[in-house]
Amino acid sequence: MKIIADLHIHSKYSRAVSQEMTLENIGIWAQRKGLKVVGTGDFTHPEWFRAIKEKLKEQEPGLFILREAAPEKATRFMLTTEIASIYSKNHKMRRIHNLIFAPSLKAVERINTKLSWVGNLKADGRPILGLDSKELLKIILDADPRCVLVPAHAWTPWFSIFGSMSGFDSIEECFDEMSKYIFSIETGLSSDPAMNWRLSALDKITLISNSDSHSLERIGREANVFDCDLSYDAIIDAIRAGDPRRFLFTIEFFPEEGKYHYDGHRNCKVSQSPEQTKKNGGICPVCGKKLTIGVLNRVEQLADRPAGFKPAGAIPFKSLVQLDEIIADVLGVGAKSKSVQGIYNGLINKIGSELKVLLEASQEQIAEAGDARIAEGVIRVREGRVKLIPGFDGEYGKISIFDEGEESSSSQPTLFG
Repeated sequence: MKIIADLHIHSKYSRAVSQEMTLENIGIWAQRKGLKVVGTGDFTHPEWFRAIKEKLKEQEPGLFILREAAPEKATRFMLTTEIASIYSKNHKMRRIHNLIFAPSLKAVERINTKLSWVGNLKADGRPILGLDSKELLKIILDADPRCVLVPAHAWTPWFSIFGSMSGFDSIEECFDEMSKYIFSIETGLSSDPAMNWRLSALDKITLISNSDSHSLERIGREANVFDCDLSYDAIIDAIRAGDPRRFLFTIEFFPEEGKYHYDGHRNCKVSQSPEQTKKNGGICPVCGKKLTIGVLNRVEQLADRPAGFKPAGAIPFKSLVQLDEIIADVLGVGAKSKSVQGIYNGLINKIGSELKVLLEASQEQIAEAGDARIAEGVIRVREGRVKLIPGFDGEYGKISIFDEGEESSSSQPTLFG
């Protein structure tokens, strides 16, 4: 069974997250996006976990649906959360974010009980705990051996296992003797699998991609495509095995669009490639302070292979741009404008889901359902024919598909003249 899954989102109880991120709304938007499985996020938060227990019921082993939903079409929820660990190790302060996947409500209850002894779980949907990542792993495995820990957005400078500001140089340095239980990492928006393939140390680690969404519209912007049974164990086994027959591909941002691809200083409006940073000694040419070293530079530091290397048996990936951004680029307006949303809704209603538009629909189908220029934009994205200005120091990158004033190569007239 083909399953598209986004296993890292947040609830309305996390900081800087839309109050519209409720279970009901997440279920609706997952269907609009084309997802079969979505993470609950934030199961450590008492109020959110109460909502999970009250509003969801187990449909398949380890997967849940809304109690009132029709099982045939309902979005499946997997029990997930993200933990921020801040602690000192090897004479350095570490700030690591980890994803936790759990197979049952009982396992979550055991995890939450243990973690409540460590810190305040009510303060944030993504709690900040003074807990070594290794000890967190021990706690979840003690709750249930089928629980899984995945280092989140593994390259983000400030909060990740390989982050330039507070991370480690290897999985083993972070997890010590518990490293054998780490079989996957999340690549994050500012890196893609090709960048991670440059590290031979990650050859036995399965790369997954998720949205880390704080709003309904951004659910599914990165995701994982499986061909397996619909259950917690089947999805986890597909990840653990890293078998391209069961784990078909990941859906990715173009990494330049992520917030931390390049080095830089946002306040100084300085953005630099790793080569420029090396030439300038890592110092901001405006303020004279150290630059925030981005993901591309950090990969360069740890890589033992050249760019372009692909390991045997690596799981493929497809880089996409969200549909509302493609429409906005065509219209020359903001993605949240009414005109963009109207066309977006029309395409979804006629074709079925956003990911079906982006991955499967033919150029002719998209043109017939919406507009020839939007159809051409989707095809250009599929073929990687986009223009990118890399993000840096917390600033999203900029992406464009058409040059300003460029005419569509299609002879079909468009809705926009």
